[in-house]
Amino acid sequence: MELYSGHITKLIDELAALPGIGNKTAQRLAFHLINMPQDKVNRLATAIVDAKANVQYCKECYTLTDKEICPVCANQSRNHRLIMVVENTRDLAAYEKTGKYEGVYHVLHGAISPMIGIGPGDIKLKELVERLQGDVDEVIIATNSSLEGETTAMYISKLIKPTGIKVTRIASGVPVGGDLEYIDEVTLLRALEGRVEI
Repeated sequence: MELYSGHITKLIDELAALPGIGNKTAQRLAFHLINMPQDKVNRLATAIVDAKANVQYCKECYTLTDKEICPVCANQSRNHRLIMVVENTRDLAAYEKTGKYEGVYHVLHGAISPMIGIGPGDIKLKELVERLQGDVDEVIIATNSSLEGETTAMYISKLIKPTGIKVTRIASGVPVGGDLEYIDEVTLLRALEGRVEI
């Protein structure tokens, strides 16, 4: 027996397909959206469609942006010779919140995970190697402390070491198995300051 009408069920199903949204949360969101004023619903729908149509990869670091070059890469006061490698844009945002990192980033959009078929060619590693042809003093590897993150860090280290560029890994302070986007700024800052060469 169908509990709700077709339109409500379809909305709940679409919301439940989003990451981190279970069926009960999807139901709450669906009823909230249905009860919102029409102009707010229109603004939300327009924001989603506009973001999907206009957001792209930064031509330098591959973070998500609505410009050709993201604000971090466009900032000439940043140290462009220091590159922090992160798994995703959320991790970049977490480090930016500390307000202490003055270099630039490279976003991989994933981590190496042979178990689910993600190899080095499936993330932005080739693009990182291309960036290293320029003037780079140090690459900080700030992947998560998960098995995939550690595998990716070791792969990147072996890739870069022969070039003579200094390669460091963020220090402990970030718990094993923890995702960077959920860690507080103080812990992230300690991990950054205590990084070690690998």
